[in-house]
Amino acid sequence: MDHATPARFLGSHEATASVAIIPLAKLPVVPRRSRYAKLLHQQLPPPRAGLLTSVIIPAKNEATNLPASLAALAAQTDLHGHPLPPDSFEVIVLANNCTDATAATVRQQAAGFPELVLHVAELALPTAKAHVGCARRLLMDEACARLEQAGPAISIIASTDADTHVAPTWLAAIQAEIGAGADAVGGRIFTEITEPALLPLRRIHVRDTAYRLLCARLEHALDPNPADPWPRHHQHFGASLALTTRAYRQVGGLPEVRFLEDEALCQALRQHDLSVRHSPHVQVLTSARRQGRVEVGLSWQLCEWLKMSRQHREPHVESPRQLAALWRLRRQLRTYWAARPAHWDEVLASVAARLGLPAPALLAQVKKARTFGELWAGVQATAPGAAVPLVPLSMALYELPLLL
Repeated sequence: MDHATPARFLGSHEATASVAIIPLAKLPVVPRRSRYAKLLHQQLPPPRAGLLTSVIIPAKNEATNLPASLAALAAQTDLHGHPLPPDSFEVIVLANNCTDATAATVRQQAAGFPELVLHVAELALPTAKAHVGCARRLLMDEACARLEQAGPAISIIASTDADTHVAPTWLAAIQAEIGAGADAVGGRIFTEITEPALLPLRRIHVRDTAYRLLCARLEHALDPNPADPWPRHHQHFGASLALTTRAYRQVGGLPEVRFLEDEALCQALRQHDLSVRHSPHVQVLTSARRQGRVEVGLSWQLCEWLKMSRQHREPHVESPRQLAALWRLRRQLRTYWAARPAHWDEVLASVAARLGLPAPALLAQVKKARTFGELWAGVQATAPGAAVPLVPLSMALYELPLLL
C-alpha cells in the first residue's frame, strides 16, 4: 500500500491516532527546569505587565524565512482591524544549533519593529536533544512560566513556525476561541504550491485536504463535539497551535519527542477531556519547502506525495466507512460513560463485541478510566475492531459524499 501519511496527518481523527497512552496520574503538574531551560531563561528579560499571550517559534537556520514571519506577527490586529496592544503579547524565538545568522536576523527585526516585544535566545543542544520536540518544549515551558509570572486569569501559549506567515487576526481569533471556552486551538494551515512542475503534487494535496475536511464533517454528523462544532477543519499542528497555561500544566507540558510533538500534545489534551477547537477563523500560510528541519513533517509529506505523483501511485487513507462505524461506536460508548445505566449492559456488550473485545475487558476499562478520553485511548490501543483499514484516496473521496 502507498500509505505515506504518518500519524501527524492522520491525527485529525481520534480514531486513528497512534500516540502512546500516558497514565493521567503520572503526568507532572509543573515540569522541572532542566539545564537548557535555565540557559534559555537566563537570556530573556522578565515578562512585561499586561502580557496575555506568548508566541513561540523554534528556529534552526531560518535567517531567510524569519523576516517575513516576524513582520506578520508585528502586524497583528483585533477582529475590527485595530492594532493589538503591543504589551499584550510577546514573541520568543529559540535559535537552536544554528550555523547561519538566525539570531542576528531576529535582533535586526526587533530594531525594525520597535513596538513588537520580540526576544531571541540561542542554544546549542546535544545531538540527542537537537530536535523540534525538545526546542518547542523548552519554549512552551518558558512561555508558560512567564505568563504565570505576569499573572493574567486566562493566558495563552501560541506556537508557530519560522517559515509560516500568520494572518493579521491570528492572535485575536485565537483569543476569541479561548474566550468562548476552548482549552486549545488548532489553526487552519494553508500551503501555497504554485510551481508548474509541482502541479501533480498540488493535486494530491488538494484531494487529501478535501478528504480530511469531509471526514471532519462526517465525524461531526455521527459523533458531534459541542466544543468543536462544524464548521471546523482537521489540523492541530505546530505551525498554528495554541492552548491555555492551565491546560498546558494539566497535561504535564509538551511531550518531548523527536517529531509529531504537536500530535502528541493534542492526544494528551484529549486524554484529559480538554477541548481542542479546530477553528476556521485562525489561519496561517506556511511554505511548501521540501527540505524541512524535522524528520517527519509537512516537508516530508510533500516529498512523499511528489514521489508518488511521479511514479503514478496513489496515497491510501483510512476507510471512511470504517471510520463512520467507529465514530458511531464511540458515540454509544460516550453516552454509556456519561450515564452508566444498569439497563445498558446489553449495549456495552454489543459495543464490546463490535470492537472485538470481551465485554468484561471493556467494562474494566470503563471502571478504571478517569476521563472518557483516557477510556477511548485505551480502547484504541487494545481493541482489534478499532483498527481502520486503508483504501485508495480516490475510493475514499467517492464514498464520503454517499456517507454524508
